[in-house]
Amino acid sequence: MTDPSDDVRAVVEDTELPKRLREEVYRVVDEKGASLDQAEDIATAVESRYLDTRVDPLDPVGTVSAQSIGEPGTQMTMNTFHYAGVAEIDVTQGLPRLIELVDARKTPDTPTMHVYLDEEHATDREKAHEVVWRIEATRVLALGDVSTNVADMLVSVDLNEDTLRERWPTYDDLDEIVAEVAGIIESNLGVETTRPEPTTVEFGPDQPSYRELLQLVEELRDIVFKGIDDVSRVVIRKEEVESGDEEFVLHTEGSAFGKTLKIEGVDPSRSTCNNIHEIHRNLGIEAARESLINETRHTLEEQGLDNVNVRHLMLVADIMTNRGEIESIGRHGISGNKESVLARAAFEVTVNHLLDAAIHGEIDDLNGVTENVIVGKPIKLGTGDVDLRMGAGRASPESADD
Repeated sequence: MTDPSDDVRAVVEDTELPKRLREEVYRVVDEKGASLDQAEDIATAVESRYLDTRVDPLDPVGTVSAQSIGEPGTQMTMNTFHYAGVAEIDVTQGLPRLIELVDARKTPDTPTMHVYLDEEHATDREKAHEVVWRIEATRVLALGDVSTNVADMLVSVDLNEDTLRERWPTYDDLDEIVAEVAGIIESNLGVETTRPEPTTVEFGPDQPSYRELLQLVEELRDIVFKGIDDVSRVVIRKEEVESGDEEFVLHTEGSAFGKTLKIEGVDPSRSTCNNIHEIHRNLGIEAARESLINETRHTLEEQGLDNVNVRHLMLVADIMTNRGEIESIGRHGISGNKESVLARAAFEVTVNHLLDAAIHGEIDDLNGVTENVIVGKPIKLGTGDVDLRMGAGRASPESADD
């Protein structure tokens, strides 16, 4: 006697559904404990819906996608909001963020990273803070007070003991931490340091000069003693992750994705950033495509526009990345690189495109939508790509039999 689950699977497998949908139908049927007849009804209904929603041949999917994203885009706000639940970290949202993505800006206005931690560091706050100090840039003003002694031509750095122990938690000896700070000052400024007190570091210019003294102070402020130069702030939050567990997640102000992935304690398989170019450089073009889809979808959902079908966003991401590089949608990217002269001219800098095409003797085959609209011909999509011819006449089936 056959197992009832085998009969259900046979019913589901007998449909035209792709594998992912077949598995989803089987999972739901199994969870609900549906009978064989109910399973057949569900599979038939899903198959019918799937076939109805497939794109018909010659459908202008590009135009439909542009309309489907552009129309709700007019309802988006123009503002930058605080990131939900994270104090003092701003991220660009709404229309400016959408424009940033389709323009493929090299650097976002508000670069940020979401850093997930490995098992050892994700659930222990102290361990998580160790990772925070490896990422967040620590400059001299965060470590103590800086003062200048013009009479003796000296710069004095009075280090805060509590701050040093907090930022170098793996060091047991305070003297080692101060020695490391002094060593970083010496290597960056090319000066010799002294320590009149256990937590004080002093140094000065080679020759008595008020200008050089001030120059040393300015250079001292820019030194990064620990962490990554581009990451100015890290906020640590306890969040529920996909597995359903709660763990500590780091949100950064500033982005250095490649360097962050190499830091001990960081989970590189889940961490991400909002700079698609950094993702492309470190993880490749497929990861950049996935990031584009996720970022555009998240931007629309933040504005309550979650009814935009993800396939439209996937199409945009595919067009921007299908040549192996990230191209913007504009005259410096996809629109400016079209094969059609008229399509390029219709977008921006019309005269320049027409003049260049005339100089180089380009020919427009009128294959696309824009160029056919310009010259008044039917576009080669939908019914416009079907040729109808009138015949001289056709014999009826009866006469053919005779």
